[in-house]
Amino acid sequence: MAVRAVRGAVQLDQDEAGHMDERVGALLTAVLERNNLVADDLISIWFTATPDLHSDFPAAAARGLGIVDVPLICAQELDIQGAMPRVVRILAHVETYLPKSEIAHVYLGATAALRKDIAQ
Repeated sequence: MAVRAVRGAVQLDQDEAGHMDERVGALLTAVLERNNLVADDLISIWFTATPDLHSDFPAAAARGLGIVDVPLICAQELDIQGAMPRVVRILAHVETYLPKSEIAHVYLGATAALRKDIAQ
């Protein structure tokens, strides 16, 4: 078993807590499913949000999914001119038997354009 990092992102349509919870929950669910992971495989998750998101902590979506004993942290993404708005990104550290080459990084919707090199 190895420690691997899984990346992902999702764009919100609006800055609203319920919508953030829904979208971030969908992102986390997709990361787990596409990598054959369960909550016990998670070591930690780092969330970042673009500066235009203020309605809630992205980590709240993880708690809503029952991920309650995993360290989570939220931070603000850099405010870069021309960057995609309303984006939540994740960096999840996991324990898995998958080699690096088989890790599925999940970029939902328009965020696939952020990392065409690794988006699945």
